Amino acid sequence: MLQPSQPIYTVAGIRTIETAAMPSAKPPLMERAGRASAEEAVRLMIDRPGALLIACGPGNNGGDGFVMARHFLQAGRKVVVAFSGDTAKLPGDAKKSWEAWRDAGGETLSDLPSAPPEGWALVVDALFGIGLQRPINGRYADWIRALNALPCPRMSIDVPSGLCADTGRVLGVAFKATHTVTFIALKPGLLTLDGPDHCGELVVKRLDLDANSYLPAPGWEVRPALFGDQFAPRRLNSHKGLFGDAVIIGGAPGMCGAPLLSGRAALRAGAGRVFVGLLDPRAPVVDLIQPELMLRPAEDALSEGQAIAIGPGLGRDEAASALLHRAVASKHTLVLDADALNLLATDDTLAGALTRRHAPVVLTPHPAEAARLLKALPDEIQANRLDAALKLAQRFDAHVILKGNGSLIAHPDGRWLINRSGNPGMSAAGMGDVLTGLLAALLAQRWPIEAAILGAVHLHGAAADLLLAKGIGPIGMGASELPDAVRMLMNQWVAQHQHY
Repeated sequence: MLQPSQPIYTVAGIRTIETAAMPSAKPPLMERAGRASAEEAVRLMIDRPGALLIACGPGNNGGDGFVMARHFLQAGRKVVVAFSGDTAKLPGDAKKSWEAWRDAGGETLSDLPSAPPEGWALVVDALFGIGLQRPINGRYADWIRALNALPCPRMSIDVPSGLCADTGRVLGVAFKATHTVTFIALKPGLLTLDGPDHCGELVVKRLDLDANSYLPAPGWEVRPALFGDQFAPRRLNSHKGLFGDAVIIGGAPGMCGAPLLSGRAALRAGAGRVFVGLLDPRAPVVDLIQPELMLRPAEDALSEGQAIAIGPGLGRDEAASALLHRAVASKHTLVLDADALNLLATDDTLAGALTRRHAPVVLTPHPAEAARLLKALPDEIQANRLDAALKLAQRFDAHVILKGNGSLIAHPDGRWLINRSGNPGMSAAGMGDVLTGLLAALLAQRWPIEAAILGAVHLHGAAADLLLAKGIGPIGMGASELPDAVRMLMNQWVAQHQHY
């Protein structure tokens, strides 16, 4: 059975849920959070002797740590708590948690202790939670660096200290966890930018709350359950016309490899026919590696297919611009990638025509392309990837895939999702061209637009994960290796669908 998608809330949303739930929460949410953290820590420590070290901070995250410490103390496990703040200044619930720890016989150290000879069984980061807004410096920064250097499992409570829970930015310095237990629901910053590098294994503890009953989720995690109903087995009485014609447009002189990669991916993803329109007048007339591809002059290919993907290797000259204008004026579902996005960023007339289209549009920028489209800098895009994706969707009335670690999908109506599949092996030329081909193929097969986007993005990363599991990468993983892995995954999922 396909695992269901999980909801994602921003910090403001989590605060709304906490405020609504607190008056009737028995036991209190902090008590639940500390107990849930202790339960997860038991799993991590079950075969590890030695003491547990918990570093508590000056806010509610520290309060969660005190609750967790008390549970271990009462269970007879040796636990050491480091806390350098002023207990009189702790917030109300956190102060109560410290008092309960003290009354149970617990003691606190004002600095991190040296590791015992046998090492720590586990170190726990309970320094700063989802409310952190400013960079960490001074003593706490020194603590985080020291904790990061310890050769043992490292667990964060709710969010690794120093990581912005909304954006995934590192605020000065951040705890690098091997495991993170987060509360109520996922947060965007755990899943994108630097978040995955600092969270390690991620577990959600809902604290016996139904978040959606307090506030409908604004975002969701991409999982096959969201598009799995498209994987019905093909009828025996089938032919290529049932599976659509995908069209890829690009291939200026010296750049024909990009649309060919897209076309090969589209074939492996099940399109009935794939037309590749090439601008280069000296372009090949046949792809000797994939002779099933139907190569055409770019102008001719525009009249084919159910879906047009334009941009891979397109170039930015007048001929490329004219082709893009024709594509935007067509009635096809349209995917814009690479140089199509760069041309769009400099052509207000084209942008206006795009927003007036009746057929759907998908934009697939990486951060630099997104920056050009929003007249910003790439660092500004990366500083808040979710906000950037939503702005692009609204600006162009389009579905947007902001590529990167934790790709963001934003829809024109304001809904958004984050994809978790993929790995560093995808940091190579041509990977975006493969994604474009996958999109074109699924759209050509008449998948609903949102299912096609989710399916293509998740398959793209999952194919790279499959290669990695087979020992191919991350170093040296090539874009041309992904399409075969995509085909394997799609057929596996079809078989699962048939089984259930």
